[in-house]
Amino acid sequence: MNTGSFSSSSPAPDSAQQVLQEVFGYSAFRGAQQAIVGHVCGGGDALVLMPTGGGKSLCYQIPAIVRHRAGQGVTVVVSPLIALMHDQVGALDEAGVPAAYLNSSLDLSGVQHVERELMSGRLVLLYAAPERLTQPRFLELLDRLHERGRLSLFAIDEAHCVSQWGHDFREDYLQLSVLAERFAGVPRIALTATADDHTRADIIERLSLASARCFISSFDRPNIRYTLVERDNARAQLLRFLRDEHEGEAGIVYCQSRKKVEDTAEWLQGEGIAALPYHAGLSTELRRRNQDRFLREDGLIMVATIAFGMGIDKPDVRFVAHLDLPKNIEGYYQETGRAGRDGEPAEAWLTYGLSDVVNQRRMIDESPADDTFKRLQRAKLDALLALAESLDCRRQRLLAYFGEDSAPCGNCDNCLHPPARWDATDAARKLLSCIYRCQQHSGFGFGAGHIIDVLRGKLTDKVQQRRHERLSTFGIGHDLSEAQWRSVLRQLLALGHVQAEGDFNVLSLSDSARAVLRGEVPVVLRQAREAGSRQRTRAARTARLGDVSGAPRLPASAATLDAAGQARYAALRAWRGEVAREHNLPAYVVFHDATLAQMAQSHPKSLAELAHISGVGSKKLAAYGEEILRVLAQSVD
Repeated sequence: MNTGSFSSSSPAPDSAQQVLQEVFGYSAFRGAQQAIVGHVCGGGDALVLMPTGGGKSLCYQIPAIVRHRAGQGVTVVVSPLIALMHDQVGALDEAGVPAAYLNSSLDLSGVQHVERELMSGRLVLLYAAPERLTQPRFLELLDRLHERGRLSLFAIDEAHCVSQWGHDFREDYLQLSVLAERFAGVPRIALTATADDHTRADIIERLSLASARCFISSFDRPNIRYTLVERDNARAQLLRFLRDEHEGEAGIVYCQSRKKVEDTAEWLQGEGIAALPYHAGLSTELRRRNQDRFLREDGLIMVATIAFGMGIDKPDVRFVAHLDLPKNIEGYYQETGRAGRDGEPAEAWLTYGLSDVVNQRRMIDESPADDTFKRLQRAKLDALLALAESLDCRRQRLLAYFGEDSAPCGNCDNCLHPPARWDATDAARKLLSCIYRCQQHSGFGFGAGHIIDVLRGKLTDKVQQRRHERLSTFGIGHDLSEAQWRSVLRQLLALGHVQAEGDFNVLSLSDSARAVLRGEVPVVLRQAREAGSRQRTRAARTARLGDVSGAPRLPASAATLDAAGQARYAALRAWRGEVAREHNLPAYVVFHDATLAQMAQSHPKSLAELAHISGVGSKKLAAYGEEILRVLAQSVD
């Protein structure tokens, strides 16, 4: 059987560097890639923590190719999402690497065809869902390959899904322990973009990777700007953010509930913004159609629950916005990491309020989990709240959570616009006293709205009914607005001095509140911004990015091109769009923007010159080289 350059009869294994250049068109590895690839090519087990956009896929794809060419068989990739499998296989096919997937999108004949390809030895990589690994028929196929010495490597993507401590636990991943038990001697590489110490330990234990070498890359994504704002009018704030800073650009808006996803997408459409909904309650066909449109079309916004996004390879997502507070920093980091995979400037924007803090705590308290798990989840939420309420560099705090030291970034909202801070010791004591007095007087607690009414001296029906106008704390906080008091309360909740409990979010004092009440602990808080205020305008964005038209801006790699270069770039993008539609692939799978920009800049006149462009492998050079040269020659020069 003719298997082309992937013949197992190759007399000597090709080097990883050779594969990187020949297949993927890159001249050099990035970061820890070379060390990881070398270790896995040599048959070592590995745990890889690398941020989204850091090049995790190459860490197992290159060893898969090297080991297949050396006659060591197929690499099985465990992947949790059908869409990710489709995109990865499509990209490998474009690069000339025989790959396939087995998942529920295939009918019986499709499954049988893939199984035949697998057993023939032609496939270099096979992608499969974790639940496939537990099916007897599939395990028997792997047994047969293993007996023949044709099972080369297991790659477990999104490995954090195996951990109950993680932010995206999936029970099917627990069954992956069968790989170490049943296929001894077959190397395994587990990869994830985020995992704290608890999650890392869980991955190592549950996947039997105690002897694996651990590779931890920097979690820093310097191209992402982190902006966290107090909620005033969430929709108005989001609309300003989109129109002033990301008009016409692709992005993701995360919401906590399915209903909020649908309502927000409909509202954005009504505002003339191209937006699509995505959540697990939609039909499979609609989810697939919306995801395909998001991947293939320019400038679309996906409004989604966290059911969307894992493994999405779309490189030009310019922003990720959260309308609700995530559960923990791992989830926040994973979701925001979907922005700026191409290395171009991107933004992570989040709006949050008092209700987020209260609701998240309530969900933890009411969950059926044991006390140990609840304590850990509360600690994770507290870390996220500390990030949201921080007065210092966001990136520095975010990286510190993952055990990484860093200097202030100079690029997050706190670095660019240092928040005003104030001595809120007196205000905190007033609020804590009011909570205590109301509870002492009535024999039970009250929610935030009522406490603030008492503080501000509002004679509401409830205040009069409870006779709380007679309390010593009635009206002592009239000097602050309701928004300011909500900011104080939210920050005291984040600091742990106040607790919110039960279905009605009744406020009570924690043990640490006593020291505050006695004046033993100073309380310095972030000053609440005035309603409607905003930090940046379109003029600021124009000054920063050079965008004077409001149209989607060119990537940085193309923005410096002269007029002729930009004409060549536009012609190449149009050509790429036609190829992508013809092959039913996202455009970036054909070539990334940065590759097109380099073509437009260097204007190669021959295939030999084109071969030196980063991202042009041998298969793509053979398939598209002449067409690219034609497009460049015909473009305005």
